[in-house]
Amino acid sequence: MEEKKGFFSRLKAGLTKTRDSFVNGIDAVFHGFSQIDEEFYEELEEILIMGDIGVNATMSILDNLKAQVKEKHIKEPAECKELLIENIKEQMQVGEAAYEFEAKQSVVLVIGVNGVGKTTTVGKLAGKLKDQGRKVLMVAADTFRAAAVEQLNEWSHRAGVEIVAGVEGADPASVIFDGVNAAKARKTDVLLCDTAGRLHNKKNLMEELKKINRIIDREFPGVHRENLIVLDATTGQNALVQAREFCEAAEITGIILTKMDGTAKGGIAVAIQSELKVPVKYIGIGESIDDLQKFDSDAFVNALFDVNTGEE
Repeated sequence: MEEKKGFFSRLKAGLTKTRDSFVNGIDAVFHGFSQIDEEFYEELEEILIMGDIGVNATMSILDNLKAQVKEKHIKEPAECKELLIENIKEQMQVGEAAYEFEAKQSVVLVIGVNGVGKTTTVGKLAGKLKDQGRKVLMVAADTFRAAAVEQLNEWSHRAGVEIVAGVEGADPASVIFDGVNAAKARKTDVLLCDTAGRLHNKKNLMEELKKINRIIDREFPGVHRENLIVLDATTGQNALVQAREFCEAAEITGIILTKMDGTAKGGIAVAIQSELKVPVKYIGIGESIDDLQKFDSDAFVNALFDVNTGEE
């Protein structure tokens, strides 16, 4: 519980920039209007979209809000705030099934463009799974970037997890092939694959991703599959564009949002989930191994709106 409490206060601190730009704007709307009318909703809509919540999520949140205001005969704008917070939480529910892969024998492909913190995320995830008593194997299939293999090697020492690595310039699909067969031979629980930082407009790299998927399907039929995309929260709407492109090349099952502490665009977490219908499963708010945590919509929205829950 200590770790969780510590994380809540780090999350709250990490969301300061977002809170300052986004929530203050929302508060101004709630306190600046004396009645709930069309103008009030329009102002709220603008603040939500400007806060990177995204058009789809914003419309959905406001439709629910309008229905509840009518149903409960709410007259005061200030009374809407609680409802708005609940509606945002609802948009972001992850669901228990999201983490099934942790308990099953699974192959987890971690994808995303360069510079989003992908290799670091693989290392942190390996450490977390090992702490849960899982037998983890990492595959360094990002053979385009020499530093990626070194970096993952370092994480393998730090987390005490075995690694299968390819030499620089090797075919990533063949490295995945070796990793999959090593995982089967060693009776590994979770195989974590770090892939090259694909630029989403490079067609050949997307083809390679499909090839990797085919190899896993062929070599390890029936294994639980997870394709997690790592996105940098500081890029805001651009992260959404990247995610869309990757969804075309692979079936994305979850999102990992990094660098949440460095951005005023934290609302992008709501937009991505709403637009893609893919859950945010983990968020990163710092450099240490404990700074990658499972996404908890209640904790996230409470921290965003500075709701005092008694947690630290």
